[in-house]
Amino acid sequence: MTQTLPVIQPDTLREPQARKPAWLKVRAPGGPNYIRLKALMRERNLHTVCEEARCPNIGECWQEQTATFMILGDVCTRRCGFCAVAHGRPEWEDWGEPDRVGRTVAEMALQHVVVTSVNRDDLADGGSEIFARTIAAIRREAPGCRVEVLIPDFQGSAAALETVLRARPDVLNHNIETVPRLYGPVRPGSRYARSLELFRRASGHATEPVTKSGMMLGLGEEPDEVRATMADLRAAGVQLLTLGQYLRPSPAHLPVARYVPPAEFEAFAADGRVLGFRHVEAGPLVRSSYHAKRQVEAACAAPPAD
Repeated sequence: MTQTLPVIQPDTLREPQARKPAWLKVRAPGGPNYIRLKALMRERNLHTVCEEARCPNIGECWQEQTATFMILGDVCTRRCGFCAVAHGRPEWEDWGEPDRVGRTVAEMALQHVVVTSVNRDDLADGGSEIFARTIAAIRREAPGCRVEVLIPDFQGSAAALETVLRARPDVLNHNIETVPRLYGPVRPGSRYARSLELFRRASGHATEPVTKSGMMLGLGEEPDEVRATMADLRAAGVQLLTLGQYLRPSPAHLPVARYVPPAEFEAFAADGRVLGFRHVEAGPLVRSSYHAKRQVEAACAAPPAD
């Protein structure tokens, strides 16, 4: 059960300090593989969440030739308080995109690929068919590549989730993002209970995908709320968990309430292991897709939770 606390309003949050602590400083991107991958993405008219969400790990991941593809365009139908992706009403569906993603994955010789999307509440199926076709294209073009999908909630549609699951992704990821008390300012248009129900359905599905979720810390949540949310995710069948620091993309977004020190992330990771997660990736710079391949390998090596 989650703790009942007053709902926090965006204008009550304050940025705690002008400068980020030392543990959040990263090297600017610019290696040869980074430059090559960026050129390839532009050539194929593909988007990555690495760029759209201004991920601090883009230099490291792209230099290692790993990336998270963002399908279904770069305009989201929701306006989350933390997200740098443009919002509005998308005007198109690109049915050729799945094949381009598949060919790019093959050309990059990836062993583990993450496919995510903006929310497409304007589409009857939420974009689930293009997710399924993208999975199929990667299987066809790069049969040795493990496929992880980071999906929206599809507004709770069981049929849309079924479309994705029937395509047999290896990992089914959906980020819970924050504690229930903060859903108003952080995730307008989303529902905490709806996300948990998505995991209950996926965990009981015949295709048996590895299930995964992630949270941002530093938005004003209390430690007990974090632990309660972690417990809710485990009860819904989630096996992998990521915990990272929220970083404000611009002054128009929700401010950081505090910078969570590395020791606290380590403590939450220990709590997660006690709860029975097969793997917890926790740290200030951790993002949902950061070291995604290593996360799944670690989980596969760990004994199943009781």
